[in-house]
Amino acid sequence: MCAHRSSTSLSVISLALLALTAAPAVLAQECTDCHDDVVVAEGSVHEIFGCSDCHSDLSAEEFPHPDDRLAGDLICSQCHDAGEALGTSVHADLAGCTDCHGAPHEILSLDDRRSAMSPLGQPQACATCHGDAVAEAYAASVHGVALIRYGLAEIAPSCSSCHGAHDILPASDPASRTSWSQVADTCGSCHSYLLETWATASAHGAAWKNGDPEAPVCVTCHTSHEVVRTQTRARRLTVPDQCGNCHGERYTSYRDNFHGQVTDLGYAVAANCADCHTPHQNLPATDPRSSIHPDHLVATCGTCHEESSARFVTFDPHSEPSDPRRSRPAVHWTWLLMTSLLFGVFGFFGLHDLLWLQRSLVGWTRGELGGHPRPKLEGPWIRRFRELHIWVHATVVVTFLVLAATGLPLKFHTTEWAHTLMSIPGGVGLARVAHRTAAVLTFGYAFVHLGFLIHRVVRKGDRGLLWGWRSMVPQLRDARDLWAHLQWFLYLGPRPRFGRWTYWEKFDYFAVFWGVAIIGLSGLMLWLPGLFTLFLPGWVLNVAHVIHSDEALLATGFIFLFHFFHSHLRPESFPLDPVVFTGRVPLERFKEERPDEYERLVAAGELESYLVDPPSPGRMRFAYVFGFTALTVGLLLAVGILVGLAVH
Repeated sequence: MCAHRSSTSLSVISLALLALTAAPAVLAQECTDCHDDVVVAEGSVHEIFGCSDCHSDLSAEEFPHPDDRLAGDLICSQCHDAGEALGTSVHADLAGCTDCHGAPHEILSLDDRRSAMSPLGQPQACATCHGDAVAEAYAASVHGVALIRYGLAEIAPSCSSCHGAHDILPASDPASRTSWSQVADTCGSCHSYLLETWATASAHGAAWKNGDPEAPVCVTCHTSHEVVRTQTRARRLTVPDQCGNCHGERYTSYRDNFHGQVTDLGYAVAANCADCHTPHQNLPATDPRSSIHPDHLVATCGTCHEESSARFVTFDPHSEPSDPRRSRPAVHWTWLLMTSLLFGVFGFFGLHDLLWLQRSLVGWTRGELGGHPRPKLEGPWIRRFRELHIWVHATVVVTFLVLAATGLPLKFHTTEWAHTLMSIPGGVGLARVAHRTAAVLTFGYAFVHLGFLIHRVVRKGDRGLLWGWRSMVPQLRDARDLWAHLQWFLYLGPRPRFGRWTYWEKFDYFAVFWGVAIIGLSGLMLWLPGLFTLFLPGWVLNVAHVIHSDEALLATGFIFLFHFFHSHLRPESFPLDPVVFTGRVPLERFKEERPDEYERLVAAGELESYLVDPPSPGRMRFAYVFGFTALTVGLLLAVGILVGLAVH
């Protein structure tokens, strides 16, 4: 104290009497004579006390006060008995009372929202040591939103609700409220019904009660500070990954089937693990209480599929076609057949086209092949295709590219390009609309083509479309042409003479013809499962999935790699053959590429009827713009396929 002492005895006596009757107030006044910067905050829990109530060990005559006697938690322990709990807690040697509660003269009631230890204040107070990331995660969680945004302090948990107050222990300590053995009860103090269900009617809870250290508890699935609403899009998309941390094999089979593919691409509507197995009552299929028990499967699947039936639920959402132990024989054998077909076609045409490429390059350097730069719009031209065929082919190109762009991402859903491509139309939902629209148009041109064939063969009696030189049906000559072509590739014979249709053109044609039927039917089954399971078992949908997926890969891979080479990218046609978009080809090129066809027309006196004017400049511009666009998109998708196969 720095006030002048009174020299009169009256002053001394007066001060003594005041000290006896109102010591706190008098001493507080005397203290502020020197400590005028100390202000007890309004509403502080200590404002009713005087200085000596806390600093009782200080002598009124001892000036100045030793600094070490003004510090330490021993002062707090005079009134508060939290010291023992704090001494054994994780904070024992790391934090004192004022580190958490604030400056001693500003400590507020826990009910005061300004208090550092009020429910609202705790996240930021704890963040001073535990980092802003923890506070931000909590603030974004359902607990933080309920407390901070909606002010539900009576029910929303704050830090101390889960971790405790003065007796906080590390999660590794079995006695800690957040330890593996205790956290379920901690969460259950609020979520009592879920705790009861989980502990008594789930495989996870049973394993936990039996002491299995691998058993998942609340924070295993929900995490600790990032707890979010389970029905948010972001949360639904993470469920399979979390379950996959323990259930690796089932995770893989889920991801490789439709539900998992579209979920991986951001389609949160699709069923995830919790939708079928339930989150807190997950039991094995053998348990009569389980949601996937045979007695309950129709109802479980029916939450999404109104058409669910006993046939429908024989579909296996975890089918692994490559493993005969984890799939039905029909599914496994279908996978073997499709895989063999893929390897066979890709292997044969891969070797075939590589041999062709090297032979054409050698022929070009030798001057054997002149190549065909952009044709001049002059001289006689030959009509190759009718206008109907041109526009049907243009429709084929557009629909095929749309189907490929919206379907291949499912096949290669683990790649980055698949996610990027699927985001272009606005996600899986809109991509499904585009895919199905293109599928309907595909059926449309298929029926138009079938109608054309039936009209020509049945109505007009044109049997030449079924057999002969004008037919697309493979014949013995095609085998001879293939053999002669292979000999030319290997420098063992001359270049063969081709007629109206070559063997590779016939293969290209039937690849589409076959593909539309096979991919189309299997796609319809996946699109309308309820309709087809009215008379077929649900496991046929697993077969359809294998066929649709692998046949689509076969079709897209063949078109983008081999058909593009046959028609446009080989040296004889590079960089683009516009004939399919103009329907016409220069006579000189026709004579070179189709010598047998040319001689037949001349011998039959029909050549004149096939001569036409060159295509208009506008038609040529359309051919090149449309053609190069389609080539670019197709080749980019081909690169995506190769990348997907490399990382799959």
